Amino acid sequence: MFLRFNRRFKDGKEHRYWNIVESKRCAGGKVVQRQVLYLGEINDSQREAWCRVIEAFDEGAGRHTQLALFPADRAVPEHAQGYGVQVRLEAMELHRPRQWGACWLACQLYEQLELDRFWARRLPDSREGTCWQHILQTLVCYRLIDPGSEWRLHRLWFEQSAMADLLGADYGLVEKNALYRCLDKVLSHKAELFSHLRQRWQDLFGAGFEVLLYDLTSTYFESAPPDDEADKRRYGYSRDKRGDCVQVIIALIVTPEGFPLAYEVLPGNTADCTTLRAFLRKIEAQYGKADRIWVMDRGIPTEQVLAEMRQADPPISYLVGTPKGRLSKLEKALLVLPWQAVREGVDVKLLPQEQELYVLAQSRARIHKERAMRRRKLKWLWARLGQISAMDLEREELLMKLGAARAKARAAWRLVDVEVAAEGATFSFALNRKKLRQARQREGRYLLRTNLCGKEPAQLWQFYIQLVEVEAAFKTLIGRSATTPDLSPTRAAHRGSHLRRLPGLLSSRYAACTAQAIGARSHSQGRARQAGRRANARRTLPDHRCSHSDPEPLYRAQRRPKALAQAAQPRPAAAATAAYHRTRKAHSRPNQRHVVETSAPDPLIPLTFLFQLRKWG
Repeated sequence: MFLRFNRRFKDGKEHRYWNIVESKRCAGGKVVQRQVLYLGEINDSQREAWCRVIEAFDEGAGRHTQLALFPADRAVPEHAQGYGVQVRLEAMELHRPRQWGACWLACQLYEQLELDRFWARRLPDSREGTCWQHILQTLVCYRLIDPGSEWRLHRLWFEQSAMADLLGADYGLVEKNALYRCLDKVLSHKAELFSHLRQRWQDLFGAGFEVLLYDLTSTYFESAPPDDEADKRRYGYSRDKRGDCVQVIIALIVTPEGFPLAYEVLPGNTADCTTLRAFLRKIEAQYGKADRIWVMDRGIPTEQVLAEMRQADPPISYLVGTPKGRLSKLEKALLVLPWQAVREGVDVKLLPQEQELYVLAQSRARIHKERAMRRRKLKWLWARLGQISAMDLEREELLMKLGAARAKARAAWRLVDVEVAAEGATFSFALNRKKLRQARQREGRYLLRTNLCGKEPAQLWQFYIQLVEVEAAFKTLIGRSATTPDLSPTRAAHRGSHLRRLPGLLSSRYAACTAQAIGARSHSQGRARQAGRRANARRTLPDHRCSHSDPEPLYRAQRRPKALAQAAQPRPAAAATAAYHRTRKAHSRPNQRHVVETSAPDPLIPLTFLFQLRKWG
């Protein structure tokens, strides 16, 4: 291991950012450098401390020494006298546990879906000998077994897996820049890949594609707004409550069984109601015309698009959620209709209207859940208003505190009448019982709208519940480790941040199976995973580089002397570090990264195959 720095010119000054790098020799004499730890911009004394850390410590002499290893059957050369060490090679044992079973199963699923044949014609090896097919297969298996960033795959996971043994490759397979470039190569074959997978799912499982679930989500970036007009990062409605950050919109179409058919990455300022028409054309162009049922949430379709779906040839069926404002218009007509039990705990009312059918469904479990949520928020808001009324505040402070309370409990705020005096810092509040009564009546009830007049109510309810499960899967599986852009601080060839493809969209029942089959680990394994993550904790993004004042060794053959441990400087306080970050960010140039859409086969592909095999026993 050794120290290496990267130069960066900012504000007319040269900055050096240091890394601890390990050289690995691969087949054909190729040397791949693996970044072990990112240190940031450090001073000379810190650099010397890190140099001592990566060297060996001689307890007898009390100092650090750089050692050279030589076989025991050969004499130490004269130039290595004093730091040469003879090693008995015949007595050495290699202990490197690797995960084998999961990697083998993932490779088998990959071959059963014939993805190896599909990519053989589209990803030939490069002139330098880079095997793009094996890199892609490694990425897919990694996302299935232990989802994470490409950077983590390069630094940590590959050495703990048996992918090198199964593919007959070495560490050169996960060279960091090759991982990113592979995703760029895959993107141009996205439509062909989905067509191939659709055919394989139909051949293997007899999967049907008559019902399509369509939903959207967003992921945000903590970066400066882009200057490039073609960049997809834009300000828009944030589902993550981060309106201060730029974002992108992710649209996905899946079947009720969890098979994805298409996805798109859209600009962050795209309105939900403008996306449906383009996806209808996309699915029709790629898979042909068919009698399909589209299940969507409210806010996605418009009246004009729904009219076009009804007038299409053949007509396109739909089942969509309806805004609660329409429930007020149909409330009188729905009151006289009887409830029909479709299953235990679920009742519906059917109201035909011209070419459509309105379905008012209520779930007792959902009623109890929403009622408990409303009571908790209302109780907190009522207590908070009482606290504010007892405070001695100026008018501006009063308004700010009321605004903060409203932002935290917006739904409960609608049930309380708050009146602020025209002059002075006083206000009064009272419970609006009429609105409370109306909210109680609508809790746990959904108004659905469809042109499937001949379907059973239980089937319509099941379709919509599957859409709710899709939304829950979005929240569960699109974590920050899945969609936050992976930015390598040493990636000079591609400074742009890549939006990695989705980790997979499963319904909740499949996600539960995934957690049991793949994610369940013993306590000791969980502790080992935490230790592995700590090795990655020191790496920070390029815009937030900071120096680390305590050079903690990564690898030590012997215990660290107490005197050296006491001499290590403590970490700076969190407040001082945050202030340092803000100061550096204010004086740095605007972020020049660009979001480009990248793609790789979704791990849902082999997952769904695995779950179907379970069903067959």
